[in-house]
Amino acid sequence: MLLGMALTSLHAEETTPLPATIENSIGMQMVLIPAGEFLMGTDESLASLKGAYPDYEERRLLDLDDERPRHKVLITHPFYVGKYLVTVGQFAKFVAESGYTPESIRDQTGGYGYNPDYDPQETERKDAFEGRNPRYSWKNPGFPQADNHPVLNVTWNDAQALAAWLSKKEQVHYRLPTEAEWEYSCRAGSTTRYPNGDDPEGLSRIANTFDANATPYWPRFASHALKNHDGFAFTSPVGSFPPNGFGLYDMVGNAWEWTADWYGEDTYAHSPLADPHGPADGEVKVRRGGSWHTWSLYARCAFRNWNTTSTRYTLVGMRLVRDVEHAH
Repeated sequence: MLLGMALTSLHAEETTPLPATIENSIGMQMVLIPAGEFLMGTDESLASLKGAYPDYEERRLLDLDDERPRHKVLITHPFYVGKYLVTVGQFAKFVAESGYTPESIRDQTGGYGYNPDYDPQETERKDAFEGRNPRYSWKNPGFPQADNHPVLNVTWNDAQALAAWLSKKEQVHYRLPTEAEWEYSCRAGSTTRYPNGDDPEGLSRIANTFDANATPYWPRFASHALKNHDGFAFTSPVGSFPPNGFGLYDMVGNAWEWTADWYGEDTYAHSPLADPHGPADGEVKVRRGGSWHTWSLYARCAFRNWNTTSTRYTLVGMRLVRDVEHAH
């Protein structure tokens, strides 16, 4: 009798489904992403790209070979991923509770920021972003940020520090997503350029990217701005737009997201089928997803960008993964 009860209890424990969402100790909500398969990268022709992005120079459309070949990927284990980008408020809790000094402050060189005194007609300076400058950091990218906006000016090393601190604090494993996990999460079952389809103008309904709201600040890029208004010239509060099919917000736009992987230009040519990782070493880490300042070509699910581990910028933030093995 007792043995039977024990077996029943054990069986029940083994088959208890993981919670669909969880919330951690600093208020991060995380969504369970199921194991599955998807097609990673792109096989889109130059003619198709020209038709969709007629105002882009051909060299930009040709410079996408690192997204090829399109290939099947198996994600063999479920995992939790942040429902939202890591926010200013959450990063502030981490800094206050851990005593960690973000890299832009620790090395005393600062971050990048938007200078509102920039004259759009001035030809000497090509952009309104300036840095590195100690006046800029995660606390100040040069424009207003509330606690519910995505934290910016954080390095890959800062993201690693946050993941390590949370892992130790909660005795579960936090980390950055692999490139494959990130694209799988972004696509959420879709096979189109964007989670909601192929039309660049449709981006303004689901993402904060470079559009008519931002054009007055960067008139020289007007030809690459979406004609629609998404309502924000700079960052938006996380979750301001509809979620994708997995219930994740801002997978495209608002802030670029660091991944765990080193960048390899030919990674896809010899990528394993199951749970691929980037090269064993490298010089730059991959970031994905585009930002509030990103043109539509570069906000596609397949697009790959990169920076050094110490890069801090007004467009770059993060989203964490939590492994499920210890999440019960």
